[in-house]
Amino acid sequence: MKIAIIGCGAMGSVYAGLLADAGNEVLVIDRWAAHVAAINSDGLTVDGASGHRNVKVRAFELAPAGETVDLMIVAVKSAVAGAAVRSVASLVGPETLIQTIQNGLGAADDVAESVSADRLIVGIAGGFGASLQGPGKAHHNGMHVIRFGAYAGLSDAAVERIVNVWNDAGFTTEAAQDILAMQWDKLICNVAYSAPCALTGMTVGEAMDDPELGPLSRAAAIEAAETALARSIAIDIPDPVAHVRAFAARMPAAKPSMLLDHEAGRLSEIDYINGAIPREAAKAGTSAPVNEMLARLVRIKERSLGSGPKD
Repeated sequence: MKIAIIGCGAMGSVYAGLLADAGNEVLVIDRWAAHVAAINSDGLTVDGASGHRNVKVRAFELAPAGETVDLMIVAVKSAVAGAAVRSVASLVGPETLIQTIQNGLGAADDVAESVSADRLIVGIAGGFGASLQGPGKAHHNGMHVIRFGAYAGLSDAAVERIVNVWNDAGFTTEAAQDILAMQWDKLICNVAYSAPCALTGMTVGEAMDDPELGPLSRAAAIEAAETALARSIAIDIPDPVAHVRAFAARMPAAKPSMLLDHEAGRLSEIDYINGAIPREAAKAGTSAPVNEMLARLVRIKERSLGSGPKD
């Protein structure tokens, strides 16, 4: 299968490395010129939880002319997902499927404004972390499961075909029927640790157990779960606190992407994570003061950071 990875950051590099190593033809698009140059000259190196590999993939800063792909994987930050797809529209052919894998709520909706919704697959990565060690070098911190579901109209058979491509590359992937419930399942964990860790510099394990931050983290998760139920989302989470503690226990030393963004001087996806909860609560005629407060504090902190989110 010919696959384009849009946004070859930490996670995108892991996707590209494993998918290419499995025999797929992979090309990557990324704005970091040094990363693109290193990949083209020395290959893409991925170490860590999935083993060691150095693979040859074609890397570009802009979409190459005259090519289309079978599958486009959108691995940029949520806030720029829609714009990223528009910037590489030339890669989309008549049969191309587009797969988004972002945190929070809203990125898939942005992408669906630019492509046919019935060719869009939404992916949610759980217990999955990565970091860039330098140009052309990524470290895979952990891998648990990635769930895929059709955004609207795509057949179960088409989703299963893409699931098999990922499984053949060494990922653990599953098809999901209810993508909203799938997104909220991950979002409840995200809100518990994203903003709290970004504001304090703590890892997820430290935040989980801290006597001051822990109660705030748990309150954000409970509020998100209550909001999901108020919005009639079919989540199956009897105990949100147990849910987020189990999430953190799998990788206690991990830093959420929001904290990594701040450490790198980048704006975060706050409006798609903690900031999404008060928006969703308002649709149900209620409020989400804990997540509203966390989102506001992160936005205040981000006033001193860069001009916008980067992939």
